[in-house]
Amino acid sequence: MTPPAEQSAVHDEEAGTAKAASGRPEAAAGGTRGGLDEDGISVRQGELIRALTRLRDQLGAFDFLLEVPGVEEAREAQLELKNQLDDYVLPRIQAAGTPMLVVLGGSTGAGKSTLVNTLVGARVSATGVLRPTTSSPILVCHPDFTDWFLQGPMLPGMGRVRGPAPDAIAGDQLVIIGSDALPPGLALLDSPDFDSVFEDHYEFATKLMAAADLWLCVTTAARYADAQVWEMLQRARENGATIGVVLSRVPQGAGSDIVDHFGEMLAEHGVGEARRFTVPETRVEDSRLPEEAAEDVREWLVGVAENADDRTVVIGDTLVGVLDSFRTRVPELAKQVEAQVEKRAELAREVESAYGTALAELDEATRNGSLLRGEVLARWQDFAGTGDLLRSLRVQRGRPGRRASRSKRHSPTRVRALKAALRGGLESLIMSSAEHAADQVIVRWREHPAGRQVLAGPAAGLGHASPELSRHVTRTVSAWQDHVLELIRTEGVTKRSVAKVVSFDSEAVSLVLMIGLLGYGTSEVAVEGGTSAVPQRLLKALFGAESLRGMGAKARADLRGRIGMLFDEESIRYGQAIDAAGIPDENVPVQLYQATYNLEVAR
Repeated sequence: MTPPAEQSAVHDEEAGTAKAASGRPEAAAGGTRGGLDEDGISVRQGELIRALTRLRDQLGAFDFLLEVPGVEEAREAQLELKNQLDDYVLPRIQAAGTPMLVVLGGSTGAGKSTLVNTLVGARVSATGVLRPTTSSPILVCHPDFTDWFLQGPMLPGMGRVRGPAPDAIAGDQLVIIGSDALPPGLALLDSPDFDSVFEDHYEFATKLMAAADLWLCVTTAARYADAQVWEMLQRARENGATIGVVLSRVPQGAGSDIVDHFGEMLAEHGVGEARRFTVPETRVEDSRLPEEAAEDVREWLVGVAENADDRTVVIGDTLVGVLDSFRTRVPELAKQVEAQVEKRAELAREVESAYGTALAELDEATRNGSLLRGEVLARWQDFAGTGDLLRSLRVQRGRPGRRASRSKRHSPTRVRALKAALRGGLESLIMSSAEHAADQVIVRWREHPAGRQVLAGPAAGLGHASPELSRHVTRTVSAWQDHVLELIRTEGVTKRSVAKVVSFDSEAVSLVLMIGLLGYGTSEVAVEGGTSAVPQRLLKALFGAESLRGMGAKARADLRGRIGMLFDEESIRYGQAIDAAGIPDENVPVQLYQATYNLEVAR
């Protein structure tokens, strides 16, 4: 017997370079241009393998988490694409010269196992009245290739058992049987029924169909119109498979009408070019048909397998067909991912809206004077009403530019108390807004189907502000107060007319500016000397309206920016919860489209 490696070399030589330009395996795999590496893989073939590997990795890098319309079909398509890459495309590109794998699929009782036994000339697959009879897939090949199928890359996710195996074997075990009745270039695989009552049988049948070089659909004259037969044929066509069909148990007499109608249906469903065979209603002995009943099928399969060119054509047509199908199947899957991404974006917009509303309400609360109540108002009145405000303005006496010492300075204790009260009031207001925003996010997510799925996962604590927010708020408000003080020192140029007779204490006046920014000004405060003043009037008198507007705008924008950063940090938690739930982001469909493009370039 010729070893498989030598057979591969002979087959490749027989195929010749002419096929490389006509869509055959060499062309699909990039041909042999550019030389070979140490493993005998051409440069172009290597590029194709890398592009396919990247596509497979992209397909396995995400899950369809959210229950949106069409998600079950998308999950099935994703699994099918990944399995076909792992089970067929990558192994086939790297295994030129190995047997053509013919997978027989069909409905329960269609006679697949009987046909396999007849083609092999021995009972290798169980038959009988108990349905389904084929529990595990049975693969029959020439003995020279049994080890390759037992250890090779085809169908890597399935276990392997060397046959013959007892009828009772079940599960995802691929039974490998060697038979001299088959030529080295042919392997037959009897798959479980695709309409079996056992769900895993259907999964095996579709998985094996996607791994076939040629898928031979076996149905009967009584059941060829069943919907599932045509669903599977359509699926095989969309997946790029080369298809053959066997219509079995055709009764004598009325057989021509059935065969003609079957042909019409094949054409209507887009598989009219499939090679067709008819097996008449006949006796079955020892799980086999009479030799003449399957002669046409045997002659075709053996003829293709033994002719290197014909075998290359069938394998190449299927491989190219599968690669061509990726042009539509992968982008269609990417569109399904985009539906998941859109739901993710909706959740993110709910977060943005909740915190945006909280920021707007907080901005209003820091303008309308609502903060200037309680302790803040009491400290302000204590500071202004006792004369400390007036004493913070130093009146110059004597020669210009020379300041007389004051007999009494304003109390730093009252300044510190007012500053602390302002800081505490702002901190409480910000914390309250953050708590309300967090609560609103949870309320909105609970009303959103995708949000409910996220909240069902590791999303504890999202209904409240984060534990570290209080510490961050304290630092933020203190930093803002320091910023206002720096504005007074660097930009608070006293009006020329006032500067001749008055100077001021920067820290005390910065507090006056804060009081004004926070909405004070609708009521007057009595100060020492029986006069009355409000922050806005005092500040305008010191700096002028234009300078005051500039400082006020900068101070307010700085406060809003700092609070916005705090809320942005709080919002990050929700994005992390979405990530933890596994919802694909916008990069996933882009990467799928890019992988499809890269595959086309590599081809």
